[in-house]
Amino acid sequence: MQALVIGVAGGTGSGKTTVARKIANRFLPNEVVLLDQDSYYKDLTAIPFEERKLVNYDHPDAFDQKLLYQHLGMLRKGEAIEKPIYSYSEHNRTQDTNTVLPAPIVLMEGILVLDDPRLRSLMDIKLFVDADDDIRLMRRLQRDIKERGRDIDDCLRQYKETVRPMHLAFILPSKRYADVVIPRGGKNDVAIGMVVARIQARLREIES
Repeated sequence: MQALVIGVAGGTGSGKTTVARKIANRFLPNEVVLLDQDSYYKDLTAIPFEERKLVNYDHPDAFDQKLLYQHLGMLRKGEAIEKPIYSYSEHNRTQDTNTVLPAPIVLMEGILVLDDPRLRSLMDIKLFVDADDDIRLMRRLQRDIKERGRDIDDCLRQYKETVRPMHLAFILPSKRYADVVIPRGGKNDVAIGMVVARIQARLREIES
């Protein structure tokens, strides 16, 4: 049976990861696998660390979309993959990988998963998680300072120079490809419940 692929997009700090996890938690662990676009940032080993800090990580060119498309296709066909591991502190991939086993449901989340037509072609359900800009900025600052060890000046510089412009140029326009737009992110339990019901219905259709 071909896996059901759900794409979950949205701006930084929108709550897309929370939405993806809440959907996944409504199924058994062996029924769903989570695939994050952030793991597929390009290998920048050849670039010095100080230069890697200045890379525009919110532009589509920052991602190895070819590898992500290949891995998503493999999971869709029921094949295991070796997913890259990304280090936010080093702004680069590590030398290690994670083995991801196939499952009936593949949840792929990331800021630009709906921007790429190749990825969209593999999706059965496309979601866009929406949130107000000020909420997203606050969440972004809290995450990058507490979890990724960055200082506030660097976070605000990055937000002004790359995050916000790329959101307006690429991420927000990809909203038009969504089948369902989920406002208020992970707090919208009604919308999440409706999506889960749709996934369950699609699985029954596939199995019948």
